[in-house]
Amino acid sequence: MKLKIGFIGFGKSTNRYHLPYVWQWEKLEVCKIYSRTRKPELEEQYKPYGIEFTSEINDVLHDPDIQLVSICTSHASHYEFARRSLENNKHVLVEKPFVTTLAEARDLINLANEKGLIIMPFQNRRFDSDFLALKQVLSSGDIGDIVEMESHFDYFRPDYPDNHGKKTDGAFYGLGVHTIDQIISLFGRPDKVYTDIRPVRNPNNPDDYYHVELFYPNFKAIVKTNHLVKIPYPKFTLHGTKGSFIKYGIDRQEECLKAGMTPDQKGFGMDSEESYGQVQFEDDDGKHVEEIIPTPIGNYGRVYDHLYDAVIYGKKKLVSDQEILTVMEILEMGIQGENPKIYTLT
Repeated sequence: MKLKIGFIGFGKSTNRYHLPYVWQWEKLEVCKIYSRTRKPELEEQYKPYGIEFTSEINDVLHDPDIQLVSICTSHASHYEFARRSLENNKHVLVEKPFVTTLAEARDLINLANEKGLIIMPFQNRRFDSDFLALKQVLSSGDIGDIVEMESHFDYFRPDYPDNHGKKTDGAFYGLGVHTIDQIISLFGRPDKVYTDIRPVRNPNNPDDYYHVELFYPNFKAIVKTNHLVKIPYPKFTLHGTKGSFIKYGIDRQEECLKAGMTPDQKGFGMDSEESYGQVQFEDDDGKHVEEIIPTPIGNYGRVYDHLYDAVIYGKKKLVSDQEILTVMEILEMGIQGENPKIYTLT
């Protein structure tokens, strides 16, 4: 049985981060793509797939064959398109950030539950290779109980021309949504949150720096992004009662996609051996152990694999309602008022 999909939006997100993976699954079929502005030359490339392109949104929303609508538009429009899709009895996948406010998130989740539909954000970085390596180390138990972990998503991009965007247009909503979701997916809802969110390159623009600490009963997790990092930090640093794990280098799927590679090509997304993570710990006999952790292969398409099982077979969805709301609460609280600050989640 195929899961039939309609896309709202036909920009970089759809073309780079969704369609190349959707094509890998025979059980998925893209029926229609809505774009407010038609792109004939780009559309021509997709003729072999039999997709219908339209500039009429109702062609997607009113199509009885389409079961899932994937929304890949600017995040300010996510709420409107998601609500209209649910009102037309479609399951919904929404690019990150899910929406711009906690109230919008609650409204959409409540409506989806009332109608027995699935709605969730496209948290593809749960399937980053570096994150999968981290999960592997955590699952092994080798480093003991967690004391502290730190996650970085940094760049060196000195130029930041004036754009005077909204607070929701900054790095915190754009990248923090991923790094925070990774932590929430591992450890659940924190007790308290510390945020330092600000622009460091251009005070006329939204934030391009955030330092966020998520406090749990016996440890804390730190997530950071800075656009002025010339010498990179480790991607992940993890300390426990028995040892530590460190991993340099970010998942390479995005790099490969930008270079025009497709997920079925040899070498796609593969990490270099010099970037493999390293773990050091004391075993049960007190012996010092050092191990190299080969990086697993990441696969953003697994989001759609999970969606297929949820829609067709009624399995649990990848990103729970509670996880969606927790991430949105942290995002919304983070940009409100002055920074730095510490707050307790409601």
